[in-house]
Amino acid sequence: MNRWLTPALVAGFALCLSLSTPVRADRGQPATIKVPAYIAKALADPARAKDQANDDRRRPGPILAFAGVKPGDTVIELVPGGGYWTRILSQIVGPKGHVYTVTPSEFLKVFPTAADKSKALAADPHYANVTALVQPAAGMKLPHRADLVFTAENVHDYNNASFGSLPPKALATEIRGLLKSGGIFLVNDHVAPKGSGLSDTDTLHRIDPAIVKKQVTEAGFTFVGASDVLRNPKDPHDIKVFDPSIRGHTDQFVYKFRKP
Repeated sequence: MNRWLTPALVAGFALCLSLSTPVRADRGQPATIKVPAYIAKALADPARAKDQANDDRRRPGPILAFAGVKPGDTVIELVPGGGYWTRILSQIVGPKGHVYTVTPSEFLKVFPTAADKSKALAADPHYANVTALVQPAAGMKLPHRADLVFTAENVHDYNNASFGSLPPKALATEIRGLLKSGGIFLVNDHVAPKGSGLSDTDTLHRIDPAIVKKQVTEAGFTFVGASDVLRNPKDPHDIKVFDPSIRGHTDQFVYKFRKP
């Protein structure tokens, strides 16, 4: 155990997170979910001290508890970016698990350094269970089938040319081949106006939750449920997610799908 994490500290942190987790005032109705001790321990890892300032906004505890990720799991994280979620997932799955981060090769044509942070993180001995990959969006291949495929705020991007032009059904079909039977596909993304379908994925960087649910289930997944932990009724849905008035506080859906 890290010298900063005494058993009492870990237990206390786990207890706090296992109680009600109220959503911020701009996040709609309160949500309650039990966060397991192994997730609490991962969140308390001193190596992610800089990330912790964003935990209240991004709610990793409730989201990953909802996903059901646990020690020993194999996880695929799509579009890992700066590694916020990778660092948590690595510590949750532990030495008997593994995290594969996948950056679409198409994206590197637009942003050549998009995978650099993931590669640097994977080279850090603290994250020895992380492998950073760059692969075509429509040609992902991994050595092991996964228990969980996780993506945060990026399903809309896959519909765009810079990510391979894969609408949710095509992306889910790819992902289905990467998961074990019973494996989970956890989707978190920005909400677009109701009925807008895929029309705002490139302009506003949003996607209609209804089209995601429809197309992912058409790809053969079972819809398990949704978490409201990132919902924000004050978001007008018709402005770009990078607009200063809403950035960091967009209305977001969290959907859980299972491969039969």
